[in-house]
Amino acid sequence: MNKKLTNDIFFMKKAISEAKIALSNGEVPVGAVIVANNTVIARAHNQTELLNDVTAHAEMLAITSASSMIGGKYLHNCTMYVTLEPCSMCAGALYWTQISRIVYGASDLKRGYIKNKTPLHPKTKVVSGVCKNESETLLNNFFENKRN
Repeated sequence: MNKKLTNDIFFMKKAISEAKIALSNGEVPVGAVIVANNTVIARAHNQTELLNDVTAHAEMLAITSASSMIGGKYLHNCTMYVTLEPCSMCAGALYWTQISRIVYGASDLKRGYIKNKTPLHPKTKVVSGVCKNESETLLNNFFENKRN
């Protein structure tokens, strides 16, 4: 296994840990971490219910935290690891951050940025499907329990 994929799995596991926190709080289990220089500089999970705020997605909260940590609005040389493909709102925010990489686990075939044709910054690289099964299982179990 190459070093980049090993790192991607390592940091995606940290995003999955955040998703599990969201799950334990009754939130849709999505977690995100932002990494710079192989160090987590921000971590977040969905908090839309807790904050009564539709914009409190894991990605949005992580962007705010990372920007505060580095003291700037651009996330050059940073990677976001997120358990679910970003929605249009989050992809739009990521566009403006000019983040270097986005690595996500599960695809969102209904509300994801790809389905909705939301552009990312031209310099942003995307890797999909990292820890896909674990991310999908968390989400599928959450929604199955909501229906029952």
